[in-house]
Amino acid sequence: MKESARIPLQFYATAPYPCSYLPGRTARSQVASPGEMVDNEVYGLLLERGFRRSGLFTYRPHCDACQACETLRIPVQDFVPNRSQRRSWKAHRALHTRLLPPVLLPEHYALYQHYLRSRHANGGMDNDNPSDYEQFLLRSRVQTRLLEFRLPPDAQPAEGALRMVSVVDIVDHGISAVYTFYDDRTASGLGTYSILWLVEWARQLGLPYVYLGYWIAASAKMAYKAQFLPHEVLRQGQWHRIEKLAATR
Repeated sequence: MKESARIPLQFYATAPYPCSYLPGRTARSQVASPGEMVDNEVYGLLLERGFRRSGLFTYRPHCDACQACETLRIPVQDFVPNRSQRRSWKAHRALHTRLLPPVLLPEHYALYQHYLRSRHANGGMDNDNPSDYEQFLLRSRVQTRLLEFRLPPDAQPAEGALRMVSVVDIVDHGISAVYTFYDDRTASGLGTYSILWLVEWARQLGLPYVYLGYWIAASAKMAYKAQFLPHEVLRQGQWHRIEKLAATR
């Protein structure tokens, strides 16, 4: 990390814990400490080195015998949506978007609870209370924003209904997608649309990258991230550009 940051960070490795993505494996994380010292400048530097943020907890994978987790980012100017992604954009582009500070709103929390029950039942988070939600998504010392996606006011019969919320961090070289939750009872492709929206927003802001967090080739839950091409993955401290998907064996 560059000296000009002048932040006395230390890094420690956690004890092993069950891997959330690959059954039967254990994982460890490397954590930046103290979390309260990770401001926007420092977080931007850490993000380029494969770290992520969860509340005030800034970490990256540090597993003993596994390097399956790879940080993935989209180079905004070079990205070209595929046919399926263009369909998602067309299907949801009428949604109204509002930019908000990271505040706890009951309607957002209710949607978050539904999303966890629907998409991640028994995943350890589906019993999160409002305090858990706030610590996980809203507590931040960086430039964090909520993106609220709603039906247009003239939509019938559910005018103005909340459809999706994206939590994002904004640094000087890009936008990091922290977490997105949505109502999957009414439409498909909302998650894809949220990423496309971030790419377009980053383009308008003149930011070169959208960070999608960790991608694991062997995890079906992560497969969607590799569909955004071209993309770059961080391997052994170097960013590698991927132009097309690897052939399926």
